[in-house]
Amino acid sequence: MSNSVSFFWFRRDLRLHDNTGLYHALKSGTPVQAIFIFDTDILDKLEDKKDARLVFIHEQLEKINAQLLDYGSSLLIEFGKPLDIWKKVSAKHSVKEVFVNGDYEPYARERDKTIKEFLSAKGIGFNSYKDQVIFEKDELTKDNGQPYTVFTPYSKRWKALITKNSFSPATSEKLLGNFHKGGPFEIPSLSSIGFKDFKFDFPSSSLDKNILTNYAEKRDFPAVNGTSRLSVHLRFGTISIRKLFREAWSVSEKWTNELIWREFYTSILWHFPYVIHSAFKPAYDRLEWIPDEDGFQKWCEGRTGYPIVDAGMRELNETGFMHNRVRMITATFLTKYLLVDWRWGEAYFAKKLLDFDLAANNGGWQWCAGTGVDAAPYFRIFSMDSQTQRFDPDFEYTKKWIPDYGKSTYPDPIIDYGFARKRCLEFYKSGLAKS
Repeated sequence: MSNSVSFFWFRRDLRLHDNTGLYHALKSGTPVQAIFIFDTDILDKLEDKKDARLVFIHEQLEKINAQLLDYGSSLLIEFGKPLDIWKKVSAKHSVKEVFVNGDYEPYARERDKTIKEFLSAKGIGFNSYKDQVIFEKDELTKDNGQPYTVFTPYSKRWKALITKNSFSPATSEKLLGNFHKGGPFEIPSLSSIGFKDFKFDFPSSSLDKNILTNYAEKRDFPAVNGTSRLSVHLRFGTISIRKLFREAWSVSEKWTNELIWREFYTSILWHFPYVIHSAFKPAYDRLEWIPDEDGFQKWCEGRTGYPIVDAGMRELNETGFMHNRVRMITATFLTKYLLVDWRWGEAYFAKKLLDFDLAANNGGWQWCAGTGVDAAPYFRIFSMDSQTQRFDPDFEYTKKWIPDYGKSTYPDPIIDYGFARKRCLEFYKSGLAKS
């Protein structure tokens, strides 16, 4: 790479097609070298070195590299702290510009700020584009410029602002010949970066039109194949959000709304980054949650004695996935039955979920705990029996994940619903009354 090149830095956008930042890089007029960084600032925090998310990322990188080889190029993969990597890359190569797609999480914002300052000091451009959402930052606000904190008016404004070009793909197919010719570079093994490689059956990235058509009727039943299972692909950007909206827009309003919820929570994280460690509603930080380590451990292991809760936790532990209705059920149980801090549950989901997304996970947990934007009120306390009767009436889901359901080996409930409900109402009422 003796001649000047531009770099496209893959992060949460692991695809060549309909990739905004990559499109702009390829049409910049300078040969483009693709790079991915295994970020040790992130990886060092992962306690479990058998993490399916790393397997997923590695598989996608191999696919990208195979595609690049067809164009006479190769994917450069580095391992370390991003600033250190860019110091090395900029010293070794004549870098003209760096192209990325924006990320809205606090760590990513600080990382990109640091990298941009470093590159700018060396006369290297840092160009960031919108790719993982339709509307970002201040593009969708109230008339007074303030961010929306209630979903329904946000959603209405979101739909009102849509134009015929909103879902247009960032077309890079005709430009793929503009990659820098070089390599092939070696793809490091997972073991070389401290993680285990293993076989894992990931969901397909194809959107089943039948599921989309019947989504509103079937989405709440965990035993039914009624959801898209595309969340892991959205999380790592192996599928374009614009493509999904194009396919869903006229078919399923309910599924479209789920995608808008994702954007709503991303907007909340951008405008109110304090939510990663505090309640969105400051008054709820007065609550003195119970540090019930034994109850929390039983919840984690799926041994609460409430079958619908335990089935969900066992599914999560075994597969890295949990049905959305069951996510609400399990989060409600932890926060409102056991009165355990929502941050404990949020952190556990963050470790286990294949599709872990900070904005959505935080938003969902705060919604269930009543502490967040547009949240379920604290006095809405699901009855686990009624949730089971409504959404798993034949116990198909329950029996799939709890083979000892109905047997003497299955534990008794660790807490009585009537007691838990009364205690919960008193807990919130007295906690919020504190000055």
